[in-house]
Amino acid sequence: MSDVMQSNKFKSIELPNRFALAPMTRTSAEPDGTPNSLMADHYEGYAKGGFGLLITEGTYTDDKASQGYANQPGIINEAQIAGWKTIVDRVHAAGSKFMVQLMHAGAQFQANHYTDQPMGPSAVMPKGAPLGFYGDQTQWQTPEAMTEADIKAAVDGFAQSAANARAAGFDGIEIHGANGYLLNQFLSTHFNTRDDNYGGALENRLRLVTKVVRAVRKAVGADYPVGIRLSQGTVTDPDYQLPEGAAGFRQIVEAVRDAGADFVHTTDGDVNRHHFTDGDQSLASVAAAVEGIELIINGNIDETNYQDVANQFPGALLAVGKKALANPDFVQRLKDGKEIADIDFAMLQPKATIGNELAWRRQNAA
Repeated sequence: MSDVMQSNKFKSIELPNRFALAPMTRTSAEPDGTPNSLMADHYEGYAKGGFGLLITEGTYTDDKASQGYANQPGIINEAQIAGWKTIVDRVHAAGSKFMVQLMHAGAQFQANHYTDQPMGPSAVMPKGAPLGFYGDQTQWQTPEAMTEADIKAAVDGFAQSAANARAAGFDGIEIHGANGYLLNQFLSTHFNTRDDNYGGALENRLRLVTKVVRAVRKAVGADYPVGIRLSQGTVTDPDYQLPEGAAGFRQIVEAVRDAGADFVHTTDGDVNRHHFTDGDQSLASVAAAVEGIELIINGNIDETNYQDVANQFPGALLAVGKKALANPDFVQRLKDGKEIADIDFAMLQPKATIGNELAWRRQNAA
């Protein structure tokens, strides 16, 4: 079998293969955001299933407006750090490396343990409707436009949470800059209508993103892997495009690299979707052309195309989502030549929780 299944060095991390578990929201922590034994079993299962790297679901970063969903995990206090440490230890014992994804929901806010008021770059709601499998909210709230003090608090939250993650034993940090959450909102001309130095030209819309990358890098030190997940579209507006096109996306990748990011993680509906206002490039192909930064790619990677994608992007990690959810042992099944199931979205009903997934598995195993 190709080098996809061979050991691989990603920045300073030695991985047993090039497969990564994509971050997937599971809303299964305790109500106060503390990770629990159900989550430990969940992540350990993917490690035992052969994934070289696991990336957590989006994990909130402060006790203000960063949380976006009920029962979302955080990493802001001693109980949450301890809960994650238990999970990290079990993932490591099963043979995988583990990164935490740090997330601020911004305007894309369905529930929060600390406040009822979302914040964003401007008083602009997301398009579409909230996701029913993450909560009961049927309409978005109008966010408050963030002040300089709010922005500083958000940056500080990312930095402190990164330090907490290193203390918990995680192998690296992924900053969530995709899918319509806060950092993606600052990049977006839909969400960001500011007329200060955080709005307007892409250089300004990038300002918060690079501040967060620099702050996280400072918090964890030079030797610790730090990266950022990037997309154009959001969970309710997958077809949004940057007005600056492919050149603008390249500018973003170069800016986060220069701010201290070791890798970018591109995510799209399909890894090869031509998703720019100009040209025929994909997010992954634009990022792959930038020197001096590692790459994780995500977007409909499965058992039929993983080898072609791996050959197209040498050295990149392949992040698998839906197929992993259907087959937590996806990598081991590839190795063994076993059948790989398609996802049945009934496992995410009525909510996309680990408990509902397990109930579905028990019912379908009967």
